[in-house]
Amino acid sequence: MVEHQRARLLTAAVAAVDELGWSQATVGQITARAHVSRRTFYALFIDREDCLLAVLKDTAQRLTVELRAAELDHLSWRERIRTGLWRILCFFEADPALARVCVVQSARGGQAVLEYREGTLAALTAAIDEGRGESARAAECPRLTAEGLAGATLSILYARLLNGEREPLDGLLGELMATIVLPYRGSAAAARELSRPAPEPAPAARERLGASLTPAGVGRARIPFRLTVRTHLVLSAVAELSERGANPNNREVSDAAGVSDQGQISKLLSRLEGHGLLQNTGGQTQGIPRAWRLTPRGEEIVRVGQSRSDPKNSHPRSPKAAR
Repeated sequence: MVEHQRARLLTAAVAAVDELGWSQATVGQITARAHVSRRTFYALFIDREDCLLAVLKDTAQRLTVELRAAELDHLSWRERIRTGLWRILCFFEADPALARVCVVQSARGGQAVLEYREGTLAALTAAIDEGRGESARAAECPRLTAEGLAGATLSILYARLLNGEREPLDGLLGELMATIVLPYRGSAAAARELSRPAPEPAPAARERLGASLTPAGVGRARIPFRLTVRTHLVLSAVAELSERGANPNNREVSDAAGVSDQGQISKLLSRLEGHGLLQNTGGQTQGIPRAWRLTPRGEEIVRVGQSRSDPKNSHPRSPKAAR
């Protein structure tokens, strides 16, 4: 039920922001569209901005699934970029409202949202920058080349979506690829990209917005809550610190997991303890530090999570990283 409510809220947030704009979409408008109470909203999100940031993170997870499904292993740099770009364009073409929220409206978000956008752009830059390994000529290209190409690609999508043009986004593949390939492979390779036929349409995204990306092997009946990326980060942090012989306290877990808000980490650790995934072997009263370790059930979840992709990378994975 919680997962279903979260999915409804994220879907409603996309609709509200697409219709009203980032700054005008309120919690009340989001909950009204989702037919979910404000109390439930604040049980799932800190505030409106946290909800909208969750839209971006969930979309990034779904895109990572799409890139992984594209089976990019052993492809050349040019084919990795082309196939990855094609998947992204098809993904957004299938949901224009989500595309507008992620590409256009998020540029008007708060600091956390803007930082997340920068992280996504950095992942795209890193993928393009691998082109410097294509030849001696390509090696002379500075990293600024990749930054400019990633920024230009984002700007083109931004302008297309902002103006409401209904030419299919996937129709940009050839021109975008020609632009990206030109500095690394030369004009002949760029010209070939313009004339190449488009791949077969990519299949629709398999995960709905807000859906749990629970690792295979961990049954829903056994885990009575949604396994988020943050949950895995915290459990993995406890596991890593325990391997070093420590029973970490709240501060040590938050530093290792990258969760800066001490109130959030305290609530999450207590919640995981209540679900039998963590055990506190330290103090039980205020002023005495906690000392956390995984229960056998928690160890099982970490093991299963490590057999899949690393959950620390919540940005869309670069084609090479998707290997």
